[in-house]
Amino acid sequence: MFGLTYVDGIAFAAFLVAWTAYHKLMEGGWAERRSFNRRMDHFRLEWMQRMLLRENRIVDAQIVAALQNGTAFFASTSLLAIGATLAILQSTDAVMAIFADLPFVTPNRTSWELKTLGLTLIFANAFFKFAWAYRLFNYTTILLGSTPPPAEAGKTYAHAHALKVARMATVAGRHFNRGQRSFFFAIGYLGWYVNAWAFMAATVAIFIVMTNRQFGRDSHWILDDENTDAPSL
Repeated sequence: MFGLTYVDGIAFAAFLVAWTAYHKLMEGGWAERRSFNRRMDHFRLEWMQRMLLRENRIVDAQIVAALQNGTAFFASTSLLAIGATLAILQSTDAVMAIFADLPFVTPNRTSWELKTLGLTLIFANAFFKFAWAYRLFNYTTILLGSTPPPAEAGKTYAHAHALKVARMATVAGRHFNRGQRSFFFAIGYLGWYVNAWAFMAATVAIFIVMTNRQFGRDSHWILDDENTDAPSL
């Protein structure tokens, strides 16, 4: 149907399962203090607790602005990617003529357009995640500006406010990670333009690489090193 086979359906289902499984793996309760992203949440809280004691918080505002600028870059990149996929839809005949000469590729106009529409939706999802993360970083800046002065740092409400700022920054970072996740899985999705088998292989490869980056020793050794007397690289 629509130029797609049962193998295409299985590959697409596997893609959705892999995306959902990775989402649960990164944001579920099991990931607490295990994934690289979740371990960074602790440092956001530590950052805001130390910010509470600082008289001059310009550096803290600059850090949030830098995070916000990075998010804006990815949001604009998402819009460019959406425009590129829509341009591909308008040039289906020319693109299919090119792919028809490649081995293992049997292009069908209907299936090609459906696949490209799916890619467009992935980038649209990335844009919404990045745009919302940008807004949340803006809220973080507002909360940062309303933080009580250092003279009131010992008060209960001051610590509660620092926790709010940390939580806002954490949620913003979480949506940013979700946007990047869309980009990464979009790379695996590109395998579908070759065939369903390449789609599944690319999805598994992306899943393994991303999981290794979150749980692999190569990332965690930095945070696990408790020896601060003799730092080394």
